Order: sequence, then C-alpha cells, then structure tokens
Amino acid sequence: MKRSMLAMSLAVVLGSASVHATESAVRPDGGDAGASPAAARGNRDKPPAKTRTLSAVDVSAALDQSRNALSPDTGSSQYVIDQKAITQLPLGASTPLNQVLLQAPGVVQDSYGGLHVRGDHANLQYRINGVIIPESISGFGQTLDARTIANVKLLDGALPAQYGLRTAAVVDITTKSGHQLGNGGSVGITTGAYGTFNPNASIWGSNDRWSWFVTGNYLQNNIGIENPTPSRTPIHDHTNQVKGFGNISYLLNQDTRLSLMFGVSNNRFQIPNNPNQTPQFGYLNTTAFNSADLNEQQREATRFGVLSLQGKLSGTDYQVSLGQRYSSLDFSPDKAGDLIFNGLASTISRGNRASTLQADFATPLGDNHTLRYGLYGSFERATSGNNAFVFPVDANGNQASTTPINIIDNNQFTAKTWSAYVQDEWSIGENWTVNYGLRGDRYQLFRTESQLSPRLGVVYQASATTTVHAGYSRYFTPPATEAISNSDITKFAGTTNALPVTGNNTPLAERSDYFDVGISQNIGNAWTLGLDGYYRKIHRLQDEGQFGAALVYSNFNYAQGRVRGAEFTADYSQGPLSGYFNLAYSRAMGKRVITGQYNFSPQDLAYIYNHYIHLDHDQKLTSSGGVSYALDSATKVGADYIFGSGLRKAGRVPNGLSMPYYFQLNLNVSHDFTIAGFGKLHTQLALINALDRTYELRDGTGIGVGAPQFGPRRGLYLSLQKDF
Repeated sequence: MKRSMLAMSLAVVLGSASVHATESAVRPDGGDAGASPAAARGNRDKPPAKTRTLSAVDVSAALDQSRNALSPDTGSSQYVIDQKAITQLPLGASTPLNQVLLQAPGVVQDSYGGLHVRGDHANLQYRINGVIIPESISGFGQTLDARTIANVKLLDGALPAQYGLRTAAVVDITTKSGHQLGNGGSVGITTGAYGTFNPNASIWGSNDRWSWFVTGNYLQNNIGIENPTPSRTPIHDHTNQVKGFGNISYLLNQDTRLSLMFGVSNNRFQIPNNPNQTPQFGYLNTTAFNSADLNEQQREATRFGVLSLQGKLSGTDYQVSLGQRYSSLDFSPDKAGDLIFNGLASTISRGNRASTLQADFATPLGDNHTLRYGLYGSFERATSGNNAFVFPVDANGNQASTTPINIIDNNQFTAKTWSAYVQDEWSIGENWTVNYGLRGDRYQLFRTESQLSPRLGVVYQASATTTVHAGYSRYFTPPATEAISNSDITKFAGTTNALPVTGNNTPLAERSDYFDVGISQNIGNAWTLGLDGYYRKIHRLQDEGQFGAALVYSNFNYAQGRVRGAEFTADYSQGPLSGYFNLAYSRAMGKRVITGQYNFSPQDLAYIYNHYIHLDHDQKLTSSGGVSYALDSATKVGADYIFGSGLRKAGRVPNGLSMPYYFQLNLNVSHDFTIAGFGKLHTQLALINALDRTYELRDGTGIGVGAPQFGPRRGLYLSLQKDF
C-alpha cells in the first residue's frame, strides 16, 4: 500500500468534511462507558437523538458516542473494566495493562507479560478509540499505560465482521479526554519493594474547540522479568522503562473532529540469571564460568502515531485514520558465557514498521437496520538480524574447536494486508437483534493468502433481566509479521547451532470456525451473572515459542487444532461493597507440525504427527476475583486474586504434564488525605502476593519454552497521587 494512496484517502474525506457544516443528530453510545467490570453483553445502539445546538463539550461527548456506534458487539462476549475498577486494583493506575486484563474471564498469564485468551497464543488486537494499533514485536515490555484508560472492553467469542486478523480477543480501549475531565493534571509516584521507583505525570484540558490529554511515566525496579529461580531476589534483573501517550483533538465543526494520537515506549531489561549451571562447551582457554555472572541485555522500543478524522455525513457516521507504528527489539548476549553454556552467542535485532489506513462507516437504514462497512490496509517492512558466534562440530556433533566462528544471518521482507467488511444490524421487534455480515482478508508475504469470512450473531432479550447471545464466525488470522525471522538454517550446518531437522520456513495463515453461546442474568440491582461456552475448529493453527537463548518468539503452525471452553462470571455492586468472580475452563490441542519443524526434535515431531497434544499455553482452569469496600468517603480496603491450574510442561509425550497450580492474593488500602493549603492527596498501600506463595509459571520444559520462570514474591508498595 503506497503512502500516496494513504494521503489521498484522508484528503478526500477532509475535503468532504469541509463542505459539510450542518447541525445533525448524534447516535448515543450503545454501551455504558462507566459500567462496573461485569459481563455487559449484547448491547444495542439506541435511536438518534433530536437535532440541537451543542457546546464544545457536548459535541465532543456526542462524537465519542457516535464513534462507539461504529463498533457493535452484537453476538460477541464483552467484559468491561472501567477507570473506577482499575483504581480499586492493589496498584491502582500503576497496574501494568496485562495485569489489568488478567481480571477478565478466560485470560491466562504467561511469562514475559504474555497473555492467552480462550486457548490462543497472544493473537490480541489492540484498538485505541476505535483505531487498530498493530502489535509490537513479541517481548515483555508493556507499551500502553493504564493511566490512559477511561474504560477497556475485552471482546471475544464470535465477533462481528468488523473485527478480524487478530481474533483471540479485541482489547478496545477508550482513553481519557480533556473535554470530559476539564482543565487539570496529576502527578504521583509509586515506590516500594525490589527498588521500585515509578513517578508519573499527566496533563489534560480543553479550550473551546481544542482538547488534549498527555501522560508519561518512568519505571525502574529489580524484577523486570520473571525470576528463573524461587529465590526472593533475582540476579541481574534490573529494568528501566519510559512510556508516554498523548491525544490531541480539534473540532472542525459540530459534526467533525480531527485527532492526533501518539505513544512511545523505551524499555531496557537485564536478563535474569540462573546460578550453578553446568558449562557445556570450552571457549578458547576458558572452560569454567559462573552462570550468575552472565550479562545478557534486551531493549524494546515502540512508537506510534495516528491521525483520525471522525464525524457525520448525511446521517452516516465515519472515522478514517492514517497511522504508523515502529517497533524494535535488540538482544545483546554475553559472548563468552553464552558460548560456554549454549554453544551460541547471538546478537539479535528485529524491526518492524507498519503503515496503516482504516476507515469505518455506519449508516442507519430505516428504523430497524444499521449498515456498517469499512476497510483496513497495512503495509509492513520487517528486518531481522542475527550476528552469531558458534563452534564447529565434527561428524558426530561434538565440538571440534574452542575458537568460535562468526555467522551473519540478516534478512528483510515486506507484508501487505487488505481487509474489507460489510454487516447489517437488524432489530427484529423489541427483543431480537441479528448481526450478519461478510469479511474479506488478503495477506501477502512469502505467498498470497485470502479468505471470505461469514459472520452471524444473534441477541435475544428474553426478559428485562435476561439476555441470550449466540454467534458463528469464520476467522482468517495471518501470521504475526513481527514474529517472523525467516532464518537461513543451512548457514548453521556443521556448528553447535545446527538445527535438528529441515522443514517448511514459510508461516501460514490460520483459518478457523468459531461457535459461541452465552447468557447474562441480572438479579436485582446488585448482581450480574454470566455463562459462556465456545468451540473452535482450526486449520493451520498458529503458535509461538522461544527456541533460542534470546527471549524472542518465533511462530510455527500445526496442521489441525481444536479449542473448547466455558466461562462463568459474577459481579456484585451495592452501596459501599463491590466484588467480582471469574472462573474459566479451557482445552487447547494441536496436531502435526507443518511449519518451523526445524525447532523440534525428531522424536517430538514423530509423535505430534499422529497425535493431538496440549498446546504449551493450555491451562485447564483459570480464575480471578476481587472485592472492594468503602469504609467511608475517603477510605477503601480491597483484595484481588488470580488462580491457575498450571501451564504445560514436558512429560512422556510433548507438553504431556501440567505445572502445579498457583494462587496469588493481593491486598490494598487507600485513603484520601485533605491537607490545608494543599488539597486532597490520594494514598494507596498494596501488598502483592500477600501470602508469599512461591509458584512457577514455567519450568523450562515443553515446546517453545526456553527457561524457568517464577511468579513474584511478596512486595509492599506505596502510591501517592495529587490531582490539580
């Protein structure tokens, strides 16, 4: 997709908007942006409001509601976590985004900040204010900050035609707005265990047609990555992280808004060491090395910018966005140490620049239909570098020399994605809503793949308190371009990095059929209960693994896959007490590896060829929950927990056993002090892993698992925040 085409597309819409300045109606939000973290499923958009003259604040709010009307959730499962729910978490707004999402049903935690939803490996689509932000290169840095969030919706299940490409779930973030907050700002700090130092600052406001919200924070601590040992203090695990986000908008007229959204993160990590490892190779005149002294480093950087034009033309809501995201990852080895322990010391670099065009439209057709349609295009340039030192080996695979040789394996490639969709939301009477549509996707990298995907979702309002939904979606999921290395495996023949077998090096798009059904039940004004079941049949199932010393993921495909599961949610809110509980069951299986076979042993490949195995990220039972109680208007106490029955590890067959179950309890208390001449100061004390339970997420075995990883030990943290 040429950049001139992107610029021309936006210019056409800008030109159309400049001649359209009539007052028009605005569709209100189909959902509740201030909802508590309950399963608010199958909301329908309300009819348009009457025409009226609006202030700048009203126009901004109306455009926000109109933007929400572009993104229906009919037939899918939805879980909402708003700003209030985030502040009630033990670390409040300092909570990393991945840990915020762990409070939703069916979300499984993994090492390096990874998340799995409903048995999928990653495959999450992130949207900010309705705009798709392409993924960063796989790693463990968090690009987005919870302080930007007004509310976040996790959409999964049988999604409408509007959603595609990344299909495990859609993380739909609505950011804070200066028009909503007024003029002001906030400064604060979180500090505590493991050398944690996390200052933050935000500023927001509006002036007539202008609105802005900008936030940034810095984090350093000594537990940047999961500890590979159960010890309380990791060895060589310091991290420095800088993040920033901004959203600036201008109201061109009562129907049109131009917005610039941007974000940046720059994260550095020491790779933690596992002491007392046994050397495997000799390096020059050195045969001994203390593995506690290794000095591996990794740096991750991401920046993105999006220019969006949003408004209404002759009754049609639209949003057109031009964006670009650049992401890079650099791994620096300990040359001597890595050669002695692994026979390989690789300086790994990956870069990916994605330029995108996205356009979404919603047109009411009479009183009972809303036609939604749009397109998406992405042009990605990716680079992958591997500057490796290895030892030569003899015919039996034994080290032939203690002098390493240098092998350089660099490559670059271009990926193009085009998508288009059309869907109709049909309201049948007062109780039924049907959303049916068709989506087309085309992905071009080493080969061209495409698919037409039908979608169907039905919502039945059985009573004022009972909502039933069901859906079917055909999915097309191209490989994550940022996780493709395209290595030339023949270069390493006859070395200590020789791969065990040859295989197909071309990643394939995944194709699947997804079935979902669920029910939501309100009990009085306090309780909301939800139950969902799903089944997915998969062709060319995608997975990722860490197959080298560097903490970098590579993708591969199974020929077949099947995933099934169920989720139960409960939410309570009345007076000073609120709470939630989630319980999920999942089974994710794959059979016959058809790409990336060189990363597997011949024995594993032979077994997987004829047998289904558990995927390495499969976790049978997952649960999360929390409670918050307001002692008075200034003081609150709370607790939350996460539970898992354990990810997979090696057994008699690949991924044949489960890790032990884990349970982590977190406690917190907050109080707002009112100080004369200073105003209100918010304080929050958090105790993470209050029981100090030692638990292991990974033990270093299983397909694509490179090292052991333990959960955090007990830590006490204090947050201070001052709004002005």
